[in-house]
Amino acid sequence: MKLINKAATLLVAGTLGLGLSVASHAAGDAAAGQGKTAMCGACHGADGNSMIPNFPKLAGQGEAYIAKQLHDIRSGARSVPEMTGMTENLSEQDIADIAAYYHAQKVQVGQAKKDLVEHGQELYRAGKPEAGVAACAGCHGANGHGMPGAAFPALSGQHEAYIAKQLKAFRAAGREDETGDRRTNDGETMMMRATAGRLSDNDIKALSSYINGLH
Repeated sequence: MKLINKAATLLVAGTLGLGLSVASHAAGDAAAGQGKTAMCGACHGADGNSMIPNFPKLAGQGEAYIAKQLHDIRSGARSVPEMTGMTENLSEQDIADIAAYYHAQKVQVGQAKKDLVEHGQELYRAGKPEAGVAACAGCHGANGHGMPGAAFPALSGQHEAYIAKQLKAFRAAGREDETGDRRTNDGETMMMRATAGRLSDNDIKALSSYINGLH
């Protein structure tokens, strides 16, 4: 296994865009988007609050982030087998409308496990300096509401299982693991891969639980 060697300064450059290309998209219509999310509801919930822990909550998510993920899934930059074929026939307006609809919904926040709160909060707010891990709050906001302009996702209330799965996928890619799911659509600076690559299983467990109750 090889841990990607990223300078710590890259890890704190949350306001610089981190190489994530946020393209200009058509203005979204939330009302129109509601009618275009019928198939999405089975996994993500009618209002974007998924009841299935492995599928992400989309309610309250930034429009630019949702649009980017849909484009990445369609292009193959992000592999989500459950969504195979679902993005192929979406127009740019469809994507904008769907993103606007989910952004307009309110996320239902969960509850962090009491025994994991202290460690999860420390990681989220202060990072893990001795390992070169920056605070999550630098890019995702103190309350987990994200940075919409930079397409950094909102994390508040997200399912614990989903967060853990994504962190492990970024970690696998960051460490160049030969097995397991790998996720690489975090921009040219590979910030999530570099960050997750330095997290232990216990770190991921605590962070995921803390984020689930963050609001």
